[in-house]
Amino acid sequence: MSDLLAPPNPVDGDLRHARRARRSRGFVAGLVVGALLLVGGGGVAAYYAYRMSLDDNLERIDPFADVDPSTRPSAPAVEGPTAPVNILVLGSDSRISAGDPTQWEAGAQRTDAIMLVHLAADRKSAAAISIPRDSWVPIPGYGEAKINAAFSYGGPALMIRTVEDLTGVRIDHFAVTDFESFEALTDSLDGVEITVPDGNGGSVRQAMTGEEALEFARERYALANGDFGRVQRQQAWMRAIVAKAKNSMSDPLKMGSFLEAITSSVAVDEGLTFDKIQDLVMGAQDMATNDITFMTAPYSGTGRSADGQSIVVLDRAVFDPLMEAVAKDEVPEFVEANPDAMDVLPAVVQ
Repeated sequence: MSDLLAPPNPVDGDLRHARRARRSRGFVAGLVVGALLLVGGGGVAAYYAYRMSLDDNLERIDPFADVDPSTRPSAPAVEGPTAPVNILVLGSDSRISAGDPTQWEAGAQRTDAIMLVHLAADRKSAAAISIPRDSWVPIPGYGEAKINAAFSYGGPALMIRTVEDLTGVRIDHFAVTDFESFEALTDSLDGVEITVPDGNGGSVRQAMTGEEALEFARERYALANGDFGRVQRQQAWMRAIVAKAKNSMSDPLKMGSFLEAITSSVAVDEGLTFDKIQDLVMGAQDMATNDITFMTAPYSGTGRSADGQSIVVLDRAVFDPLMEAVAKDEVPEFVEANPDAMDVLPAVVQ
């Protein structure tokens, strides 16, 4: 794990508003529920009974309560029937962070993965932008530090404030999970397939169990590009889960198992209501896996902080225009116009 600066003062976690013991089914669960609604034939009454059950079991947190509205970027102007949606997704190294938010303590958790997910207003494309956890950025009230320190210092509210200040993008929703739970999530789908090199200059689709996928996504020391390679492996795993889930939508038993796995992994903000999840699902129902662009935030390399920490230096000459494109809902156009400047997830992952 990356070293963190010790927080000067403990703070109360923004996760104190968690209200139910069971974990949230979250955004991904909403995608599956929407799929079941589309392909299922169980009748309206059965659907609404199931919907009530899902809604009753949702665990919520209120990460925006302590974010000063005056410090936030403006919401985008909406000209069409829908608006773009930005979701900050954190993968924590502690099950406490996602599994039992009431146990969150300052300095006790770190975020192993930080991803800004952008859903376009036309619902024809999406982007998942990973921000390296060691990125050296300003953290409000604490000076410069690795970006994953923001969650350790002040929980979701400070992480949201940090990302919004860094990117100029307004965060609409928040989700936190732990990557170990993805093992169960993967197994609920009977494994996933990830395309990797075959050792002879070609590639092969490698079937992985949850345990194998977790090991694959956590490796970094054996990779030529270290933590950057690990980020791409995490993205490849997520891409594979999305693809497998979409291909399994007609299997109610598998989808039920998938939902049960999600209940142990994710907590979401109170604004991500069941109705909101369903609206997002229905709006994006025609989006294919290939319409989701996974990428790493532009960086110029690694370096050392003044106190000797190993850090990632963001390439602000590319990073800032990319984030402006996110704010303006113009990500596909920006990626197409700057193909060599973007670290987009390739089809074959080392």
